[in-house]
Amino acid sequence: MKKILVFAGILFISPIVFAQTTYDFLKLDISPRAAAVAGSFVANSDDPNVMFYNPAGINLLEGTPVSFSFLKYLMDINSASLSYSREFAGIGRFAAGVQYINYGTFTRADETGTVLGDFSAGEMALTIGYGNELDKNFYYGANVKFIFSSIAGVSSTAAALDLGLHYAIPDVRWNFGISILNFGTQLKSYYGVKEDLPLDIRVGLSKELEKLPFRFYLSFNHLNEQQNKFFDRFAQVTVGGEFKLGQSMRLRFGYDNEKRKELKIGTIAGLAGISVGLGIKVKTYNIDYSFSSLGSMGALHRFGVSTNL
Repeated sequence: MKKILVFAGILFISPIVFAQTTYDFLKLDISPRAAAVAGSFVANSDDPNVMFYNPAGINLLEGTPVSFSFLKYLMDINSASLSYSREFAGIGRFAAGVQYINYGTFTRADETGTVLGDFSAGEMALTIGYGNELDKNFYYGANVKFIFSSIAGVSSTAAALDLGLHYAIPDVRWNFGISILNFGTQLKSYYGVKEDLPLDIRVGLSKELEKLPFRFYLSFNHLNEQQNKFFDRFAQVTVGGEFKLGQSMRLRFGYDNEKRKELKIGTIAGLAGISVGLGIKVKTYNIDYSFSSLGSMGALHRFGVSTNL
């Protein structure tokens, strides 16, 4: 009962956010494994990239995992991430992560159209996380995050926290998670105009079937956003699945109903909101790829490699 009350308390006392207009790169799924299951990673328990979705999930990691991911976005936009986690006996488990995005090069011109040269734009987030056990099979975690953004030599900075809880039922292979992501404020804004960070409250679960090599993921996202009815907050949902094909291959799929709705043009949505992925184990390395459809806009390709040091 105590576990249920703690989960419910975080959900109901969390603030309502109306605008999310800066550092939106923090919303991106960079990890190919997480993206393949449509970002339904809040209850993951075996991937160091869980630190970006729920810092409490790092407590179930084993060894010293490290992961690198690369995202080929539309046009010339590229993004990458690095995550690492290590247990310290008697202290707890720590994690560190970097997220970076480069928007490419643009032409600089004055008000008359005279070309003055080029300029670039990019953003980065540095994250340090810590987790430990709250009770048997019940874990907590927190990230401290520093965010930097730069456009044509003008910069903006921010500080944020990620908070999370994770409850596992090992006997039946259930995992439950809840997280508050990007709770913070700008330290320095562009031209003195303060903007909100992309706060996101998520609740999710995962279940590994006993008689079938399959793991199911479910996540309710953006629960902090204002809705006319309470249960409408649970309308933004992502689901995913992962099949194990022997010891060395994984097939993954995911569905994001919010992206499908947003990317729909008229009555045509195509494959918008649908993602698929493949994971292959080569010796001690896990190599991952994912494809995420944006409908008529195109698609995102992600690549990643992870190992245990």
